[in-house]
Amino acid sequence: MDFTFNEDQVALRDSVSRFLMTEAAPEVLRDIWETDRGRSPELRAKLAEQGLTAMSVPEVHGGLDLGDIDWSLMTQELGYYAIPDSLSDTAYVAAMLLRRLGADHPLAARWLPRIAEGSARLALAHPANPWVADALSADLVLHAQATDQGLALHALTPGTVSAVSLPSIDGSRRLAALSCTPNPGTQVLAAPDAQGLWDETLDRAAVNVAGQLVGLAQRMLDLSVDYVAQRKQFGKVIGSFQAVKHHLADVATRIEFARPVLYRAAMAVAVGDRHRAALVSHAKLVCADAAWTAGRKGIQVHGAMGYTWEVDLQMFMKRAWALGAAWGDRAFHKARLADALLADGAPLGPAATLN
Repeated sequence: MDFTFNEDQVALRDSVSRFLMTEAAPEVLRDIWETDRGRSPELRAKLAEQGLTAMSVPEVHGGLDLGDIDWSLMTQELGYYAIPDSLSDTAYVAAMLLRRLGADHPLAARWLPRIAEGSARLALAHPANPWVADALSADLVLHAQATDQGLALHALTPGTVSAVSLPSIDGSRRLAALSCTPNPGTQVLAAPDAQGLWDETLDRAAVNVAGQLVGLAQRMLDLSVDYVAQRKQFGKVIGSFQAVKHHLADVATRIEFARPVLYRAAMAVAVGDRHRAALVSHAKLVCADAAWTAGRKGIQVHGAMGYTWEVDLQMFMKRAWALGAAWGDRAFHKARLADALLADGAPLGPAATLN
């Protein structure tokens, strides 16, 4: 399978990376973390100017009409710079959900142009995520209501839902517990018609998180490499010690093995692969493992100071811990993967390998 990205995709990724390098430096992130909302309207506006908010919006609504494969590159950049904003929840996951309703659907026609221009923030409430990111500041909450026939889709505005703020180890994750009573007036799509849409959204959201985890792992590796190249012990930089090299080589290996699994999962979501659930769960597991390993090894080479506020590593490590349980924790994805591998017609063998 060819995972070569075209020139336009690479150019977009590189331009976004250069932009975030200056606009989302660690000292900027610390300042944003300490604000009441944990969000920067100025940064969000600049992200919109770069076209990120319009990526998944159809051209008819002022967007770029890009999809899952393109986002598999962008989510890594958002993770690498630990952007303190659930941008991809709105611009990627929620936008794609609205697209699936149809360009002429009233909800899509109303909200997709606002997403494209960066003036709307959407939150997604799903049983896989009992705590909803950015629910307190969302202009619209897309809510999956459990019914006897499956999940229904409801659109809740601030006046129809209340949210209680919850703490997070990651200072940029603004979580809330929702309290709402969906009614026929808020229902967009009834169950079971909405169930397939929510299943797709769950997988897309998991791929979104997996991409960010790979980006976080790469950033923690880079920070660790920079540190061991400068820190000296016994008259030598500690990066010259074999044990330290082994720690960081382990991280690099896990990242390199995680990326193609991420891209395969993104492609499965894009084309509606019949083994989509297994491929997505595989990606979430290996990408989370790469990030957890990067955090653990990073702490080992930094020493206890890696946990402290003054060291940049702790911001990326905390984000990795928080995202590891987002849109399905390890138990959820291991169970899905086991069900797929033990089922008849499982995606096994050279022609359908998960490796």
